[in-house]
Amino acid sequence: MQHPAFEEVTIHHHTIDDAAFKKKVRKTTILLSVITVIELAIGLLIYNIHKGENPSELLVLMFKGMVCILTLAKAYYIVSVFMHLGDEIRNMIMTIVVPLLLFIWFIAAFIWDGNSYKNLRNTYDKHFQETTMPAKHHKEEAKPVEKPTGKE
Repeated sequence: MQHPAFEEVTIHHHTIDDAAFKKKVRKTTILLSVITVIELAIGLLIYNIHKGENPSELLVLMFKGMVCILTLAKAYYIVSVFMHLGDEIRNMIMTIVVPLLLFIWFIAAFIWDGNSYKNLRNTYDKHFQETTMPAKHHKEEAKPVEKPTGKE
């Protein structure tokens, strides 16, 4: 009899036949393909919204959030099925997932800190005004075009 404290450490060999595994891989591949097509459609929507006269920033932000959620779902299925992490014991999964979450927090913290530095630099350093748009793309005042008269 196994001691209850060591239940999680005990390796249970779950063997599935090749047909069941191929069915699982096929189902996951189809699901990932559908999610990818949805992501591409949302990307096309975002592109068309930006090309319009008055792009709705809230709508674009909502679509970008949906793309992030769909990307995380794809990452979960890829790691779970194709990298076989879904078949591992809980401690092994936590050994991989917890450092990954810390790394994501690390990236978010540096992005937040960099944005704060940029905003403070733009506020207090009048000689340095950073912009996200290159100077050649700023709207210049339209100059009237002279029509040739043909009598020159």
